[in-house]
Amino acid sequence: MLIDVALPLSLAFIMFSLGFGLTFADFGRVLAMPRAALTGMVLQIIAVPAVAFLLLRLVSLPPALAFGVMILAFCPGGVTSNILTKLAGGTVALSITLTAVVSLLSVLTVPILIDWAAGVFLGEAAVEINVTGIAVSMFAITAVPVLIGLLLRFVARDFADRTENTVSTVALVLFVVIVIAALATNWQLFLDNIGHLGPLLVGMNALLLILGVLIARVVGLSGGDGLCISVEMGVQNAALGITVAGLVAQSGGIPEFAVPAALYGITMYIVTIPGMFVLRRIFGKT
Repeated sequence: MLIDVALPLSLAFIMFSLGFGLTFADFGRVLAMPRAALTGMVLQIIAVPAVAFLLLRLVSLPPALAFGVMILAFCPGGVTSNILTKLAGGTVALSITLTAVVSLLSVLTVPILIDWAAGVFLGEAAVEINVTGIAVSMFAITAVPVLIGLLLRFVARDFADRTENTVSTVALVLFVVIVIAALATNWQLFLDNIGHLGPLLVGMNALLLILGVLIARVVGLSGGDGLCISVEMGVQNAALGITVAGLVAQSGGIPEFAVPAALYGITMYIVTIPGMFVLRRIFGKT
C-alpha cells in the first residue's frame, strides 16, 4: 500500500526538519544545564508513561486503544514544542535540547517499553513484538534523518538558514496529513470511543502540563525552565506514535493502535496553547 511507504517517509522528513534546526551545541547543553536537562529527560521518559498508565486504570477503553495511548506516551516531545515553549515564555534552548536528546534516546526506550505494554494491555491477544526490528526501523526513520539534518546545517549553515522555514512548513503539512489519514482509516473506531478516549487524552494533557511546572519548582528550577518542561511533557510526537503503531501491527496501513496518537495530535494544541498562557501567568516569574 502507498501509505506503508508514505508514512515512514513523511515521519523521516519531519525528523529531518527537527535535525535541520539543531546544532551540536544543543546537545552540549545537557552538560551546561544538567539539572534542568536531566529533570526534563526523566519526566519525559518515565513520568509521562506513568501518568498515562494510571489514567488508563481509571477509564475503560478497548485494549487496542489503551495500548495505543501507551505508545503515544512513550514517544518524545513533538517537533512543535520549541515554538510553543517560546510562546509560553519558557527556556527555548532547553526545549531544543530535550526534544533532540529524548528523540534520539527513544530509539532505545520506545521498543522496550512497547514490548512491556503489549503484554499488560493486550494480554494473550498481544502481537509478537520484534524489539530489535522496531529499534532498527526507528533508528532509520528518526535518528538518521535527525543526524542528516544536523550535519547539513553544520556544513551549509547559510543554506539551512534560508530554507529552514520552508522545511518546517512542509513538515507541518505532512504532520497534518498523517493525523488525518490515521483518523480516516479508523473512523468508526474513533467515533465509537471518542466519548471515553477524548476526555482521557485531554485530561492527560492538562495533568502533564501542570505536573511539569510543579515538579520543576520542587527541584528548584526557574519559571522558564518549568514552562519548557511542561510543554515538552504535554506535546508528544504524534506522528511518531502513529508510525510506531504501524511498525508494531506489521499488517500494513494504519492500525487501530494509531487512533490515540492521531487524536492527540489535534487535542494537544487545543489544551496546550491556552494552558501554557495560564501557567505562564502563575509560574512564569517564579
